[in-house]
Amino acid sequence: MNESLLRSLTPSVLGVLVRRGADFAAAEDAVQDALVEAVRVWPADPPRDPKGWLVTVAWRRFLDATRADTARRRREDRVEEEPAPGPAPAVDDTLQLYFLCAHPSLTPSSAVALTLRAVGGLTTRQIAQAYLVPEATMAQRISRAKRTVSGNGVSPARAKPRAWGRLDRPGDVATVLRVLYLVFNEGYSGDVDLAAEAIRLTRQLAARVDHPEVAGLLALMLLHHARRAARTTADGRLVPLAEQDRGRWDTGAIAEGIGILQAALARDRLGQFQAQAAIAALHADAPTAEATDWVQIVEWYDELAGLTDSPVVRLNRAVAVGEADGPRAGLAALAEVDGSLPRHAAVAAYLHERDGDLVTAAGLYAEAARTAPNLAERDHLTRQAARLNAGRHDRPTA
Repeated sequence: MNESLLRSLTPSVLGVLVRRGADFAAAEDAVQDALVEAVRVWPADPPRDPKGWLVTVAWRRFLDATRADTARRRREDRVEEEPAPGPAPAVDDTLQLYFLCAHPSLTPSSAVALTLRAVGGLTTRQIAQAYLVPEATMAQRISRAKRTVSGNGVSPARAKPRAWGRLDRPGDVATVLRVLYLVFNEGYSGDVDLAAEAIRLTRQLAARVDHPEVAGLLALMLLHHARRAARTTADGRLVPLAEQDRGRWDTGAIAEGIGILQAALARDRLGQFQAQAAIAALHADAPTAEATDWVQIVEWYDELAGLTDSPVVRLNRAVAVGEADGPRAGLAALAEVDGSLPRHAAVAAYLHERDGDLVTAAGLYAEAARTAPNLAERDHLTRQAARLNAGRHDRPTA
C-alpha cells in the first residue's frame, strides 16, 4: 500500500466532493471511509485510476450517509443521481482546502489539526500521537473544526466564482501561512514528523500560489530544518547554535532555501517570513559562529520589527545587538522588552554572562529554567546555571 499516494490524493478527492455539493464535514468523513477501504482493497486489486476509484467510493459513502439522515431528506433530492464511475476530473482543489482549513473562526490548534487531516492526509491517530493527546480528544477537536467550517457556509460550491482566485489579499495568504508555520514549529513527536510534513504542505502551496511570502516561508522552513541534525546530542540535550557542528548541517537544504529566498526578495514585496528567512540564511551561510554577520542580522531584525511589531522579534533583536555591539548594548535593547515575555530571563542571563556578571547570570538561568516550555530547554538552562555556580565556587578567594 502506497501511503504517500493516498496522502497526495486526499485533498483533491475531498475537493471533488465539496464541489459536488457535499458540506465539508460530511465530505471529509466520506473520504476517510474511502481511504480505509483503499487500504483494505488495493493491495490485492490496485485500481487503474486511483483518484477516480477514491472519488467513486467516497461519493457513494456520502450518498449512503445522506440517505440515512432523515434531517437531510430535502438535500437528498439534489444528490440522488450518482455520477457514473469514470476518470476523475483533472481539477486540483488543494488550494481551496488550505483556505477552508485556515478559516478565521477556528482556533490555531484546530486549524492545524484540520489542515493535517484534510490537506496532509494524516489519520486522526497520527495527529493525536504527534500532539501527544488521546485519539478521542483529537477526534473531537477535528469534528468541532469540521462543524465550524460547515456551519459558516464556506464551501467552494457555494462561493462566488472568483472567491478562491483572489490570492493577492494578504489576510488570506497570511492565515494559511501562519497555520503551516504552526505545524512546522511542532517539530517531531510520535510517528509523524510535523516539521517535514509542514515543508511538504508548503511546497504544495508554493506550487499553486505565486506569492513571495509563500516562498519566504518555504525558504525559512528549509533553512531551519537544515540545522536539525546538529541541534541535539545523542542523549537529547540541546546544543546552542554557536556550539553546533556545522558539518552536520544539510548543505543541500541550505542552498535550496537561499535560492528560493533570493528569488522572493528580488520581487521587492518584503514580508515577515522573507525577513525571518534572511536572518536564518545569514546564520546558515556563516562558516563559523564567530564569522556570523551580526550587524546585518540586526538590520534584518529592524526590518522585521517594522513589519510585525512583535515583542518576540524585539527579544531576539536584543540578542543580535548584544553580539554586534557588545552585551551592554544588548542589555539596553532588552530593557525595552516586556520582562514577562517567555525566554526573557534566558536572554538576560546570556547577556549578563557575556558581560562578566556571573552571579546575576546564574540566577537568571535558574529563573528561566523554572518557566522553560519543555524538558529539554529546562535541562539546558539548569545546566547553564550549575556551570556558572560551579565556576564561581571553584575560583580561589583572596
